[in-house]
Amino acid sequence: MTLDNILASLFPDGHDVRNVNGVIFGSAMLRSGARTLVIGVADRTAVGVDEAIRLSGHVLDSLDQGSGPILILVDSDSQRMSKRDELLGLNEFLSHLAKVLIYADINGRPTIGLLYGHSAAGALLATGLATRVLVGLPGADPAVMDLPSMAKVTKLSIETLQEKAKSTPVFAPGLSNLARMGAVHVVWNNAAPLADQMEALLADMPAVHDRRDALGKERGGRLKAADIAERVRELALQTR
Repeated sequence: MTLDNILASLFPDGHDVRNVNGVIFGSAMLRSGARTLVIGVADRTAVGVDEAIRLSGHVLDSLDQGSGPILILVDSDSQRMSKRDELLGLNEFLSHLAKVLIYADINGRPTIGLLYGHSAAGALLATGLATRVLVGLPGADPAVMDLPSMAKVTKLSIETLQEKAKSTPVFAPGLSNLARMGAVHVVWNNAAPLADQMEALLADMPAVHDRRDALGKERGGRLKAADIAERVRELALQTR
């Protein structure tokens, strides 16, 4: 689906969402009557310091303007890997964006990521994966880290990683693998009205507590994360 088609299906009563140089911003009225802030990245735009600070600003400016949800639409490249962005502290800008989304979510503005195109690496971490729930549309193409980059980090050959990816979602890119790991909460049906699916999601939003590790265990994509996290929590409580 194109961005225009997605917006029309999400907001049949109209919206004022714009795409300016790959940065999405605006608002729309939901079927429930709540007004949602809509931000995001389009046209497979790389997320650099400029994009990150603009997106952060839209969220912060909206915090005292209601209690509706915040929707983050994502079709990006990875983070912008340029000398300028790195020298300006791109990692801090991406971290700021992620923290702004988390802050908004725990202060009454439920955040929903909608991955409808590509996204990878720091751009995905600071947008879709920083929301309370991440929704995918069929055809979305996420990759936290591609196999050549993973090979450099792990010192394993690409052939070894390709073999592992066949049975272990952690080593494999793609929407279905992120869903198995619990990172993608649900995959919507793009043949049905997205407005109805949005309302259903909002009516059944999980609590602020992050359940990605539990979903990964339930779906067989991450079998140890939830148990390890719970054990760490228990040990932390024992030392108080």
